[in-house]
Amino acid sequence: MSKLPHVLAIHAHPDDVELQCAGTLWRLKELGCPITIATMTPGDLGSAELPPDEIAAVRRAEAKQAADLLGANYMCLEFRDLSILIDNDGRRRVTEAIRKSQAEIVITAPPVDYMSDHEMTSRLVRDACFAASVPHFLTQQWDPAPPTAHIPHLYYVDAIEGIDYFGRPLEPGFIVDISTTIEPKLKMLACHASQREWLRRQHGLDEYLDGCRRWSAQRGQEIGVAYGEAFRQHTGHPYPHGNLLGQLLGLAEA
Repeated sequence: MSKLPHVLAIHAHPDDVELQCAGTLWRLKELGCPITIATMTPGDLGSAELPPDEIAAVRRAEAKQAADLLGANYMCLEFRDLSILIDNDGRRRVTEAIRKSQAEIVITAPPVDYMSDHEMTSRLVRDACFAASVPHFLTQQWDPAPPTAHIPHLYYVDAIEGIDYFGRPLEPGFIVDISTTIEPKLKMLACHASQREWLRRQHGLDEYLDGCRRWSAQRGQEIGVAYGEAFRQHTGHPYPHGNLLGQLLGLAEA
């Protein structure tokens, strides 16, 4: 592979990327892949104490700090929490983000997860990956990026706890060994300090770093390693079928 692909990891809120795929992003960074991290929202409802504008400013800064650790670019698409909708405005915004990054690999939220923002993100990113290479699909930005050359390879991260709405396990397509990158993954997650109290209050979770380590260990155990992150590839027509992410990480044949 002469030129390493640009990777875009785009999820709903600050800390989602860190929880679900930062270990894999570190492995890709070590290979030399340029990486962009994007969040749909700035996490504006992620506090019971601070008003939306204030917590949004805090969380944007935390997200950038985490991306800086990885040496990745960070962008926020400025949707609002619990208000991500599937409409043409949303498609245009996400399409512009993909075109701006010129990503060949896109990693996003799973189609089935515990909350609407995650699922709406998944659908909008899927649509935008298709639209990004359509020359006459206009994003209505003041300085639009050019269309991509083709539809990027699209991957979904794990659902939270790896289950559907009914608590049934969702089978991963493949699991990436992140045993060597679990510590930098957790350092990125630790940048989101504002979320500890919120997760304790809203989700009944404390020590979210330990929780992330435990889930990564569970996925790793499934392939006989210390820590892992699970993915599924979108291979519906006409999305690419070759597992470019797996090829880069030695999990699939080139």
